[in-house]
Amino acid sequence: MREQQETPLVSIIVPVYNVEGYLEKCLNSVLEQTLKNIEIIIVNDGSTDRSGEICNQYAKKDSRIKVFHKEYGGVSSARNAGIHKAQGEFIGFVDSDDWVYPDMFEVLYKNARGSAADIVICNLLREINGEVIYVENKHPNREMTNLEAMRELFKGHLYRFALWNKLYRRSCFSNIEFPEGRIHEDLSTTYKLFSKAEKIVYLNYTGYIYVKRENSILNQTYNEKRLDAFLGWEEILMYMKKNYPTIFKEVVACFGYWSTDNVFYILNQMKNRTSKKEYLTRIQLFVRKNYLDLMGNKILPWKYKLLLSFYCLDIKWLLLLRNKETS
Repeated sequence: MREQQETPLVSIIVPVYNVEGYLEKCLNSVLEQTLKNIEIIIVNDGSTDRSGEICNQYAKKDSRIKVFHKEYGGVSSARNAGIHKAQGEFIGFVDSDDWVYPDMFEVLYKNARGSAADIVICNLLREINGEVIYVENKHPNREMTNLEAMRELFKGHLYRFALWNKLYRRSCFSNIEFPEGRIHEDLSTTYKLFSKAEKIVYLNYTGYIYVKRENSILNQTYNEKRLDAFLGWEEILMYMKKNYPTIFKEVVACFGYWSTDNVFYILNQMKNRTSKKEYLTRIQLFVRKNYLDLMGNKILPWKYKLLLSFYCLDIKWLLLLRNKETS
């Protein structure tokens, strides 16, 4: 067992909820980090399986681990609790069903210190049915200003809104919390963290493995909670139009892609006609609010504009078209 130094360089926050089958692999990967001066903050968010017991067992193994048990409040609540406890110069996140490569936090931390960056980003890979799916990435390392990094966030070529493949200077979280009670909480928060960063670095290095679980809420048939994303988009569009007008076209295009994807998810995944129509109608309201910006956007391809234009007029044609395709 290693004695904890006074001030950890990095605080790694692990929210935990009913993941007993995945938790040990996750925690082992965090404990094996080559960067040793870290603190590992585990927030057990009211688990009803053996997850809380496993957390306590790991806390006995290593003094760098701090376990906090709380009533269930959702992943945003757990992350917020972890942030309030964090003492590190930088903060990172690992979801309790995922895992990381041994050098991930050392690579990110050394690059943050070496380049005086506020956020450092690496690549992530997906694990499906126990197999890591390797994807070649030829993008070079890149140092970016605040504006450049924000533009890339909405373009989505180098990185996306996912929280976990990034290391943040703790000051980025000043007066910022994850929205509790929502899913798609990364979408609703990451842009705010970027707004606090003067310099952001992207590394063509892979450190994080996202494990795709069949019972994950994002892998289930489309459900009402997934509409939480549009609450996030309403906030994003308002904030970005006011504070980043020069890249608002990238933001609107991203919203257009997101909206179209969700329409097709609903059409293809949902069988209940009443719920399907209700969800499409709710998305329609958000699209109508931003209709002029979407139609005037020079980045969004015409076929997306055409779909969204018809969709804004009437959703009945979508349902009829889908019924004809499946009949």
